[in-house]
Amino acid sequence: MEMNTSAPSSRQMDRRQAISLMLNLGAALTLRRGHSGARLNTERIEMKITCFIRYQIDPFQRDEFKKYAENWGRIIPRCGGHLVGYFLPHEGTNDVAWGLIAFDGLAAYETYRARLKEDKDARENFMMAQSKRIILREERTFVEVVEGTFGLPSRLG
Repeated sequence: MEMNTSAPSSRQMDRRQAISLMLNLGAALTLRRGHSGARLNTERIEMKITCFIRYQIDPFQRDEFKKYAENWGRIIPRCGGHLVGYFLPHEGTNDVAWGLIAFDGLAAYETYRARLKEDKDARENFMMAQSKRIILREERTFVEVVEGTFGLPSRLG
């Protein structure tokens, strides 16, 4: 894997822009789910908060983090979270990944956390990440959508 040591180009996002983009994407995916062809299903999901997780990962273990994230794809819904998605670095910073999980509220999040502790696959996934030192740091932030500011259609055309 090649490390990017050059100065950032004007096309790269800074951290604040990346967080803003991820929050908007997470909110969009939290409120809308599924798709059929080119049509997006507009069924609203009543999710009050989204847990926005920022991971600092070992960039040389990107594929291991991908496996870790894929494992959550079956574990999180089973334990009560609405998995919006995991996102790996693509261009620019190579050691930051993101995970977004939505919940009805903090009580639902606490119930979910208790279920994770009891789930064999969840415990194994955590242990695998720890033993391989895939994740160097993890930050959690809880966000909510400001009604009337999200999901507005583009006025281009």
